[in-house]
Amino acid sequence: MENKEIRFASRPSGLPNAENFQIVDADVSSVNEGEVHVRTTYISVDPYLRGRMRAGKSYVPPFEIGEVITSGAIGEVLESRAPGFEKGDLVTGMLGWRLHNVVKSAELRKIDPRLAPVTTALGVLGMPGLTAYFGLLDIGQPKEGETVVVSGAAGAVGMTVCQIAKLKGCRTVGIAGSDEKNQYLRELGIDATINYKDADVASRLREACPQGIDVYFDNVGGPLSDATLPLLNHGARIVICGQISLYNLDKPDLGPRPQAALLVNSALMKGFIITDYAPRFVEGVMQLAQWLGSGKLKYAETIVEGFENTPAAFIGLFSGENLGKQIVKV
Repeated sequence: MENKEIRFASRPSGLPNAENFQIVDADVSSVNEGEVHVRTTYISVDPYLRGRMRAGKSYVPPFEIGEVITSGAIGEVLESRAPGFEKGDLVTGMLGWRLHNVVKSAELRKIDPRLAPVTTALGVLGMPGLTAYFGLLDIGQPKEGETVVVSGAAGAVGMTVCQIAKLKGCRTVGIAGSDEKNQYLRELGIDATINYKDADVASRLREACPQGIDVYFDNVGGPLSDATLPLLNHGARIVICGQISLYNLDKPDLGPRPQAALLVNSALMKGFIITDYAPRFVEGVMQLAQWLGSGKLKYAETIVEGFENTPAAFIGLFSGENLGKQIVKV
């Protein structure tokens, strides 16, 4: 059985490129007791993987040179020697970038394609949706009538945050990188949008947030985040989810220091990692699925065809090629 895998070939300096990846032929392991053979059908590419390409301590160990890259994926069971899994089951888990993976059954969960399209397990009903749900509701704690600003608003996490904020009765402002993305956000009912590539973000924020900012959900960092500080209201909450504008820097970023703005406004800034909420994942998925099924929550996906295009799909995240969740169809 033909198998290929994508290995981490070298640590990138700045923006990753094709030379940082290597596609090689590989064997398919035999299936031992308690294991499942999965044929990969969809692969999730996510900005956080860039952090794993940098040596040094982080919340997840870095990739080693020569290691197969792993991320969220969906596949079909071809063979099972584990109870609870049968041939033909659709499953998701953290899988290697391979055509075929043999993994322990504990690393997988089954997907019911009757509930929603299977790719939602990598997006709105997967880690991005859960990240939006817990980050906004647990840390941001939006209240009816407040103003919520979201950077990276047209990504998988950002557009879900925007919609949950609207469900909670908030004025919601989305920041994204193109007129087309902002048009999509307005179609979702977002109150105001800002194209950071062709606007003075600080002045546009002042126009869009006449009552100031109560919650800022930060997916981007850098100058976009700096522009929110003068508009923070008393008791504002800043949710640090991602810093995609900084991931490819070789040296630490220097910018305005937020402490004074936090102090005078009695504001909170808190970062989080979605695995912090693992004991509550069922709660989050159930609520997201209810909103999705009732039409209150929508999602977008950008599907890249072809296993060999997985590295390019990942690199494309940093130039904003995707609307919503970026997924590779193997």
